[in-house]
Amino acid sequence: MIVLKATQDKVLAALQSVAGIVERRHTLPILANVLIRKTGGQLQLTTSDLEIQIRTTAELGGDEGNFTTTIGARKLIDILRTMPADQTVSLESNASKLVLKGGKSRFTLQSLPAEDFPLVQEAANFGPVFSVPQKTLKDLLSQVSFAMAVHDIRYYLNGILFVAEGKQLSLVATDGHRLAFSSATLDVEVPRQEVILPRKTVLEMQRLLSDAEGAIEMQFANNQAKFSFGGMEFVTKLVEGKFPDYNRVIPKNHKNSVTLGRAPLLASLQRTAILTSEKFKGVRLNIEPGTLRIASNNAEQEEAQDELDIDYGGDAIEIGFNVTYLIDALSNMDQDMVKLDLADSNSSALLTIPENASFKYVVMPMRI
Repeated sequence: MIVLKATQDKVLAALQSVAGIVERRHTLPILANVLIRKTGGQLQLTTSDLEIQIRTTAELGGDEGNFTTTIGARKLIDILRTMPADQTVSLESNASKLVLKGGKSRFTLQSLPAEDFPLVQEAANFGPVFSVPQKTLKDLLSQVSFAMAVHDIRYYLNGILFVAEGKQLSLVATDGHRLAFSSATLDVEVPRQEVILPRKTVLEMQRLLSDAEGAIEMQFANNQAKFSFGGMEFVTKLVEGKFPDYNRVIPKNHKNSVTLGRAPLLASLQRTAILTSEKFKGVRLNIEPGTLRIASNNAEQEEAQDELDIDYGGDAIEIGFNVTYLIDALSNMDQDMVKLDLADSNSSALLTIPENASFKYVVMPMRI
């Protein structure tokens, strides 16, 4: 049976959309495979790592009929990548093997039985479905994902908190030194739901979401989340645990605030970051009426200083930060102006967008 027959670019695109979670080495060899299920003229491709499952449906030609098998995902992608984009490729079943043909090339590949493929058991009690445009979720993720912890023993920090309530969807990430919050408006009212998406899921979602038109539908259960978009279905386990109360972390009523250009501030921080010490990455900000001075030094007694003219009439403050934390936030924003709220040299600073409450970034000061 000819399982599929289409141009290389179509087959490769369908495979790549599901193969991001496939590990090359796994305790279960079948998890290195993609599950191929043919029903009539439709082809379904499914991958899993036991925590996340991704499925896409595609029309890729071939014979009509019902057929299922599994085949090594990376191997198939590696072979397809070596072929021209407009070349027609076919995959035919032959006993327990699959034969991939393209032009004068022919590859005979081993398959494993489909019934051994461990599909994720979907939760029975998903909450109501709600949706946002794909681009909206993509933007929200990019505005907060950089603040996720990496391999923190407080495992609930290794991911992003999703909070849906009323007509608002909020995303929060923190690694204990900084916190990023971003929100968007929903079309429908939903009951309050809070889930923590694991880091791997977040990175995979960012890879798959596009700026294209079209919505992404979401549903949360107490141990699973489900996303549907662009012919794809994405099911993931959630991180268990209690996320910190982010509302208590976000400072209110800081009495000193300065609004300044995002690009000049970012460029100035990137310049002074060059002479910070490898270990601490510390910069000093001196803010006084009319001037912001940014300075750094390192163990080799080298120093950097930069100055920006600012419209500011508040207290004179000297405060230290890990420069990477400031650069991360500014690099993931695209607004022209940012607002920095400060209390004193020992309190966390709040970075926001003027006249816009949907984004907040809190960064703890460091002693330098």
